[in-house]
Amino acid sequence: MFYLTGLTKLWSSSDLGSGVSGWAAAYFAVGWLSLVAALISPVHAWGEVLFSAHMTQHEILMLVSAPLLVLGRPFIASMWAFPRSTRLFIGSAINSDMVQRPWHLISSPLSAWLIHAAALWVWHIPYLFQATLDSDFVHMLQHLSFFGSALLFWWSIISGRRGLASYGAGVLYLFTTSIHSGVLGAFLTFTHRVWYPVYGPSTGEWGLTPLEDQQLGGLIMWVPAGLVYIAAALIMFRMWLRGSGSRIQNYRPLTTTTASET
Repeated sequence: MFYLTGLTKLWSSSDLGSGVSGWAAAYFAVGWLSLVAALISPVHAWGEVLFSAHMTQHEILMLVSAPLLVLGRPFIASMWAFPRSTRLFIGSAINSDMVQRPWHLISSPLSAWLIHAAALWVWHIPYLFQATLDSDFVHMLQHLSFFGSALLFWWSIISGRRGLASYGAGVLYLFTTSIHSGVLGAFLTFTHRVWYPVYGPSTGEWGLTPLEDQQLGGLIMWVPAGLVYIAAALIMFRMWLRGSGSRIQNYRPLTTTTASET
């Protein structure tokens, strides 16, 4: 609501696509649609009876919704939904040291990587994961942890401090995330022990044994999710090379400059 209102005001007061491009608005819209698919569509109900469906729901939140919403530049558009005086007040509060210091601490690529990795591994502890099916509150906390940490992680990669070093860091953290999440997926795929027996009574209705359901969930985390991280890392690597090439083309050796001036 804030996004649409702010985007309308922003574009009506300046050129269409100013501040937030049409592509960014499209990314945001698709991101919201993916949230609906993950949390309101039948995928959510299936996640109550199948571990593999629950895993699919989490991957949508972390690998589709989170990066698309970040690409949509939500802060800029949402700020325009408020009056100018309110925007100035919010901007002043955000730029204060009280906000900026902790924000820089948690939103650095390393911190965001650690927070997202911790959320991923901790919530797959069998006791905690199974508790989400017994308590709506715990289930909500799990989704908030996955989605919130993913938003922080993708923001640090996509919208963090720019420069060649940030592109290199993006490649590193995306690649390492594909590795550690892939390791967890491989554990789920190749283990011969059922980690989440709470799904046992319901998997048979879908023609799966509890172990097969778990292995399918592990494959979803391992292969498709890993491909998303690697594809994003390759995009960042391409931007890194392009930035390096532009810097080399714009470089003027000191000796050449000195000779021409002489």
